[in-house]
Amino acid sequence: MSKFLDRFRYFKQKGETFADGHGQLLETNRDWEDGYRQRWQHDKIVRSTHGVNCTGSCSWKIYVKNGLVTWETQQTDYPRTRPDMPNHEPRGCPRGASYSWYLYSANRLKYPLMRKRLMKMWREAKKLHRDPVEAWASIIEDADKAKSFKQARGRGGFVRSSWQEVNELIAASNVYTVKTYGPDRVAGFSPIPAMSMVSYASGARYLSLIGGTCLSFYDWYCDLPPASPQTWGEQTDVPESADWYNSSYIIAWGSNVPQTRTPDAHFFTEVRYKGTKTVAVTPDYAEIAKLCDLWLAPKQGTDAAMALAMGHVMLREFHLDNPRQYFTDYVRRYTDMPMLVMLEERDGYYAAGRMLRAADLVDSLGQENNPEWKTVAINSNGEMVAPNGSIGFRWGEKGKWNLEQRDGTTGAETELQLSLLGSQDEIADVGFPYFGGEGSEYFNHVALDNVLLHKLPAKRLQLADGSSALVTTVYDLTMANYGLERGLNDENCAASYDDTKAYTPAWAEQITGVPRAQIIRIAREFADNADKTHGRSMIIVGAGLNHWYHLDMNYRGLINMLVFCGCVGQSGGGWAHYVGQEKLRPQTGWQPLAFALDWQRPARHMNSTSYFYNHSSQWRYETVTAEELLSPMADKSRYSGHLIDFNVRAERMGWLPSAPQLGTNPLYIAREAEKAGMTPVDYTVKSLKEGSIRFAAEQPENGKNHPRNLFIWRSNLLGSSGKGHEYMLKYLLGTEHGIQGLDLGKQGGVKPEEVEWRDNGLDGKLDLVVTLDFRLSSTCLYSDIVLPTATWYEKDDMNTSDMHPFIHPLSAAVDPAWESKSDWEIYKGIAKKFSEVCVGHLGKETDVVTLPIQHDSAAELAQPLDVKDWKKGECDLIPGKTAPHIMTVERDYPATYERFTSIGPLMEKIGNGGKGIAWNTQSEMDLLRKLNYTKADGPAKGQPMLNTAIDAAEMILTLAPETNGQVAVKAWAALSEFTGRDHTHLATNKEEEKIRFRDIQAQPRKIISSPTWSGLEDEHVSYNAGYTNVHELIPWRTLSGRQQLYQDHQWMRDFGESLLVYRPPIDTRSVKAVMGRKSNGNPEKALNFLTPHQKWGIHSTYSDNLLMLTLSRGGPIVWMSETDAKDLGIEDNDWIEVFNSNGALTARAVVSQRVPAGMTMMYHAQERIVNLPGSEITQQRGGIHNSVTRITLKPTHMIGGYAQLAYGFNYYGTVGSNRDEFVVVRKMKNINWLDGEGNDQVQESVK
Repeated sequence: MSKFLDRFRYFKQKGETFADGHGQLLETNRDWEDGYRQRWQHDKIVRSTHGVNCTGSCSWKIYVKNGLVTWETQQTDYPRTRPDMPNHEPRGCPRGASYSWYLYSANRLKYPLMRKRLMKMWREAKKLHRDPVEAWASIIEDADKAKSFKQARGRGGFVRSSWQEVNELIAASNVYTVKTYGPDRVAGFSPIPAMSMVSYASGARYLSLIGGTCLSFYDWYCDLPPASPQTWGEQTDVPESADWYNSSYIIAWGSNVPQTRTPDAHFFTEVRYKGTKTVAVTPDYAEIAKLCDLWLAPKQGTDAAMALAMGHVMLREFHLDNPRQYFTDYVRRYTDMPMLVMLEERDGYYAAGRMLRAADLVDSLGQENNPEWKTVAINSNGEMVAPNGSIGFRWGEKGKWNLEQRDGTTGAETELQLSLLGSQDEIADVGFPYFGGEGSEYFNHVALDNVLLHKLPAKRLQLADGSSALVTTVYDLTMANYGLERGLNDENCAASYDDTKAYTPAWAEQITGVPRAQIIRIAREFADNADKTHGRSMIIVGAGLNHWYHLDMNYRGLINMLVFCGCVGQSGGGWAHYVGQEKLRPQTGWQPLAFALDWQRPARHMNSTSYFYNHSSQWRYETVTAEELLSPMADKSRYSGHLIDFNVRAERMGWLPSAPQLGTNPLYIAREAEKAGMTPVDYTVKSLKEGSIRFAAEQPENGKNHPRNLFIWRSNLLGSSGKGHEYMLKYLLGTEHGIQGLDLGKQGGVKPEEVEWRDNGLDGKLDLVVTLDFRLSSTCLYSDIVLPTATWYEKDDMNTSDMHPFIHPLSAAVDPAWESKSDWEIYKGIAKKFSEVCVGHLGKETDVVTLPIQHDSAAELAQPLDVKDWKKGECDLIPGKTAPHIMTVERDYPATYERFTSIGPLMEKIGNGGKGIAWNTQSEMDLLRKLNYTKADGPAKGQPMLNTAIDAAEMILTLAPETNGQVAVKAWAALSEFTGRDHTHLATNKEEEKIRFRDIQAQPRKIISSPTWSGLEDEHVSYNAGYTNVHELIPWRTLSGRQQLYQDHQWMRDFGESLLVYRPPIDTRSVKAVMGRKSNGNPEKALNFLTPHQKWGIHSTYSDNLLMLTLSRGGPIVWMSETDAKDLGIEDNDWIEVFNSNGALTARAVVSQRVPAGMTMMYHAQERIVNLPGSEITQQRGGIHNSVTRITLKPTHMIGGYAQLAYGFNYYGTVGSNRDEFVVVRKMKNINWLDGEGNDQVQESVK
């Protein structure tokens, strides 16, 4: 009561004044402060991070009060950097700072949910069938019942279920599918393990144990840069962001650092205080431009043209006119430029063929092991040598796979010649394909001959078969390709930068719109800095260049610039490609856990781009033909058919994986083989040759050869990454869709040769879609069962990134809210129920698995010279050589749970390894038995347990060389056997270090250097990709063992991409058929449609977060130029419609001068669940950014079995590009919310 009365004293106070009356001393009530104090009081602080695939991997303090998370702030206790480097903190962004909002929001998933129609049928079926598998069969084998719940997908209708019920239904569906169709008809999609590696492993481990298919992600997202495997044999390896601070010249090319790399941007600004020059290259005025000294704005999609012109300047001034010793030495030692290439005779000229191999020459230059895989050069004495380091030295022998400058036969030191100019036998006219003259109404072109003849110095050699051949070097080919005159009177080479010839600055100015003076200036500065600093020039690059169809041309353009200037492998220099959080640093410790390699090998993997292209029937609408992609010098008769035909050929030649694999249940094959008295492998080979067994991809719509069950976790497949969204809705889900175009049958397009065509495509292929999420996303809306997962503050996990060298934990600061569970506990529960339900249906089974020819295995030496197809009779079917490996895996289905929760015996029998090397893991298994304890009985008796997510984390940490110093030393020793050089010194100082899960909860820990990666974690140098290749002389994992600028595979040559060329964006032919067809009276215009990463979300996460919605416009928006908006009568914030033959979307317009005319941008992954009216075109609710996209495959990304061009999960394969797409944009007239609540409106028409 006294406090209440005290409040009235306020009116009596005459407090003492001070500071000349500017201040007054009062004795007012201060109880209001208690509310503030209570808001910020907390019981404990727990370390965690955000598993959101942002590459930030930031350490956060999670504040807990009364068992609830109240807020989060950034941690600031990262291990120190060396004295000359800024510290890593502060790391974080506004999106991460808003995450705690999700935990208790209305968006949070609280209970297991099931579609009401499905639940009703399931419960009725359970009353009639005691066996859950029979109950599921009674539903899914009834076409009407199946159709009824599939058609309801995307329309809500969820009701609360129980964990027991959903687990039983899921298990029954999986058992039925495995038994009836095969385990490869069960698939799962989850992206980027590095962001929460135990959570990824939980689902992948379950799928792998039952023989299901794990779908790739890095290629599907189009984050995979194919140019990296092509050039280095590496999926992606890049500098950590701290290495930016070591650079003295940085070009940010298509990477919006402050917006998409927010936690790392401080290094970019800090290095400018040292005097480092920064240049931004973006078509729009992006945030990165504000941090740079110069902004170049090339026309979108033309980056390769500008890179070629910059390369032209660099080669002219720094290699020819005034050769720099550092550059010359670098390209001689670390690139394939000295290697010889055979010239093939054509009608009146020559064409560059494959690289000369030791096997082509008499006595194979003394090479008995893999001579057809050893490249050849001429040394300074004019002698032919097979220098150390090529891929042939990697397999079958030890000690010569290194970059020492030695003759691989004699071991003598040797210096290789770069050019034959001056020692040539003759000057040859060599043809080069030119694509820059291809006309387009949207992109500029420069008309030149489609085959440009250049004069090259050549030598004539006698071959082993008695014939002769002309050869030249990659260096000479490169100089000619860039149009550099070298005194040979080459009329297609430029005399000056002002000549409009390929690929001069004047030529590039016409293509890109960038003034030639700027191109010349930046090229000179970049190269001059690299010369003076020995490689400290860097290019930061991202999705802006990598999401185009000819993405590898964009990237090879930049990579060539870096190679010409000796930047790759040098601290402060090189190629800094940042997209998704791809760097799973403890990779080799994680793989056995994720893919159950501790119990059975191999696992089933599939590249998602080919998978979704096939099974969502996007191939039925393909408008691009192989013929228009081929080089004008290619024999087109060898490349007939549809793009999906090339994918099928790649599958049967063992280049790409298949899913489903064969047209019969793989569990049946062993039984049939036993009846025939044959091994399963021999039986499969015989049946494939006879045609009694076919690859499933040849008959994708026969009702048996498509996926049946799909798990989605840690992903918003249908709201974020699902290119061809409307096709997925129709063909995979069987629900309403917005496709506007006609399929090939109706439009009269080119139909496949290898794939059976059916006039009516098969809708609703998926019988069951299960999604795990913590919030109700777009994917959840289209699922049949939704399982509530723990948030990133409610589970234990681990997180790494390519942006820094630390490993972070996700920690359970509080228990999972409501009935949510961690991913590990969810899949553990499904595995347990599967083990129970499968009894009587599945026991111990032999599963026949086809495995593509793998990179980093001896099998990558498959077809060395040219391409032969066994089905066409060009060669025999030899598994692992001319076809996939065919292997058997023994599965014990009733023991699935016991295997899921324990570490299997193969870690002791076979050991562990990665990237082509292996080591013994007995001591690590002994340690895990002590850490995790062992199974007391059952099928896994005596094996270390994996009961909890922390147990799983300890398995990763113990087995990985990056987190266990003893393993790191063993791994470096294993690599040393291949190279003949000792590398163990790189880890011996950390040999006794073992990082445990509780260690990283106390403080972020820096990983240990390992041969899994090409950089070093060292106190004296920041991590930089290629560092060990340059400084430890470890070869790149390519054909030549060096940075491979010349791609000599037959398909690469015939598609015109053996050397870098400019290829304009492709014509997807998606707008003309729909423009004006459904007019609303407003003008329409075709614009290029780009989807960069947004400011207010990370992919789709945070796009429905109230804090981020408040800061942004709140709902879907599309940016466009003032010029285009004026033409269309659109004002800022108007509702507009964006559509083409693939579908339609609605959004508000953001009209801005920062956007150039001719393009429009819809920032990636704005969900369909917030502020989305109906579409006038489709009469359905809106659509998302991927409603107007469709995948088109590129044949050169299908190549396999050829050194660096060989398949690996997320390493190489087809990619989901989307930026070549065009859309029709118009102002909407009728804004219909489709909710019947009277909020519809008519938007004023254009006057």
